[in-house]
Amino acid sequence: MKKLPLMTYNDKGVERKPTKVFQVNDSTLIAVYKGRLSKYDILIKYRQKLNDDKWSRIRTPKHIHWTVDVLMKMEGYPKLTREFVKFFIDVWEKTKPLKNESQRQELNLKSLLEISSLEIKKFKDLSKRGEYSVRFLILLAKLLMLQEKTNRADAYMFKRVLEQLKKGKDLFRILATATLAKR
Repeated sequence: MKKLPLMTYNDKGVERKPTKVFQVNDSTLIAVYKGRLSKYDILIKYRQKLNDDKWSRIRTPKHIHWTVDVLMKMEGYPKLTREFVKFFIDVWEKTKPLKNESQRQELNLKSLLEISSLEIKKFKDLSKRGEYSVRFLILLAKLLMLQEKTNRADAYMFKRVLEQLKKGKDLFRILATATLAKR
């Protein structure tokens, strides 16, 4: 068994260690750190194994990353991808913000993915297109939604991107929404 890379990174001269590290599969890790935007904020970063069997730098996921991936999946599987987006909208509606430290500490892979095991199976063909697996996208989306709702009670960014993806008619509007750009 190969040793996994560390998820510790340097933030302006300060070493940041994760509070949680989730191994999504053999080639992807997601880490959660204490954030700084609100009292119970979480910061999400990930790493992927590259084609040369080395690991990528630690990356901060952006809305545009998973949006482009979903668009690539939509190209090959339009109907299934639209169902996938509807699933994310439903998850958005059910996501509640973290309200205390114990909730932040209780985050775990099993609880985040357990209720989505049927969806992981249902949407598995989408993993054949794009950069990310369905399992990674579901875990990442749930963490990003949790982060967004914890930091702002009136959060809307993730849902706006999902709504644009659901409409799926205007590529430029979708990308502008995912990058926070005005159209």
